[in-house]
Amino acid sequence: MYEPREDSFLLLKHIKKYAKSLVLDMGTGSGILAEEAAKYADKVLGVDINEKAIEYCKKKFNNINNLRFRNSDLFSNIKEKFNLIIFNPPYLSSEPKAPDTALDGGKQGYEVIEQFLKKAKNYLKEKGVILLLFSSLSKKNKIDSILKEENYKYQEIDKEHIHFEELYVYKIQ
Repeated sequence: MYEPREDSFLLLKHIKKYAKSLVLDMGTGSGILAEEAAKYADKVLGVDINEKAIEYCKKKFNNINNLRFRNSDLFSNIKEKFNLIIFNPPYLSSEPKAPDTALDGGKQGYEVIEQFLKKAKNYLKEKGVILLLFSSLSKKNKIDSILKEENYKYQEIDKEHIHFEELYVYKIQ
């Protein structure tokens, strides 16, 4: 399970502004972003491919009535549509050893983001928003290219330099 770091906290700053009605926290990990969204939205669903992360979140946040968790590989176990989808994806390129699903974004580092973006619009309500965080390690120009190919409107709403990388937060519609 991914412990919150600088990337999580950068994305967290933007949740209050966009969390309304129904929110999906894709790749919820520790649940920190879902917990923040639950302060402002009617209903929040946190999903993760990691069953242990889901078990952890269900126990930790069982007292928050408008927050639920579910096991899902991206959108494989989701039927609902959302006003906001939050995604702090794995964005490091694959290591030869067994991949860590919390960190491994695919061979080039952007494949998980690409899979997400190809499907996400089907799970957005009209005027819905995606908040996507990614790293310069994921090849920003490739992410921009995918967004254009998929006909999304997007803007960079935040950026932070951390150690050896830049972190970006995009608002996508």
